[in-house]
Amino acid sequence: MAASGEGAPEEGGLRERKKRRTRQYISDVATGLFLERGFDAVTVAEVAQAADVSVNTVYNYFPAKEDLFLDRMSGVVDRLSRWVRGRDTGESAARAVLRELRDEVEAVSPRVGLMAGYDRFMRVVHGSAALRSRLWAVQQTVRENLEATLREETGAAPDDPLPALMAGQINWVHETAMGTIGREMVRLGDPAVVSRGALEVLDAIEDLLSERVLNYAVRGG
Repeated sequence: MAASGEGAPEEGGLRERKKRRTRQYISDVATGLFLERGFDAVTVAEVAQAADVSVNTVYNYFPAKEDLFLDRMSGVVDRLSRWVRGRDTGESAARAVLRELRDEVEAVSPRVGLMAGYDRFMRVVHGSAALRSRLWAVQQTVRENLEATLREETGAAPDDPLPALMAGQINWVHETAMGTIGREMVRLGDPAVVSRGALEVLDAIEDLLSERVLNYAVRGG
């Protein structure tokens, strides 16, 4: 009995790793099909057949077809909240987001779409109303999470409209930067060139923000 009990955690770990590998494999197969033929032209049944799994297995890992293509969106929904919570002493919420975006853009980071092949990804998105709708929903979740974070960080009352207004402004910064990168990657396809242009856009965005936005939620010492 003791030997069986000692082996259980390792067996559980193996099962979880196998599940992660299966999930990643299905996602990779689906992404390849979507990039080749377009999102709307590929069915879940075709993904299952290409991955050599059942349709039920696909849905066990991905509740909706959109999840097969946008499976890495989970890291985006709390991105702005993480950046704001991690801001430096004396730094405001908006300036923290601008700094983080600049760091990612200067590093030509794949996390903001500066990578080879992102133009193909964006073309698939632009060609599907379902994917555009899902991305819009993700953007709303990002804004809602940021509003909740700003309320918590500033101690604002539940009926105070300012966190919602500020979340809208800061989310606009992020959406505009990401939208610019997506469009320019489709147009130019060169991450380094797009990076330089995106830095100029971030400077222009900062110039457009009011001092009240730029100085909201400054972290005390």
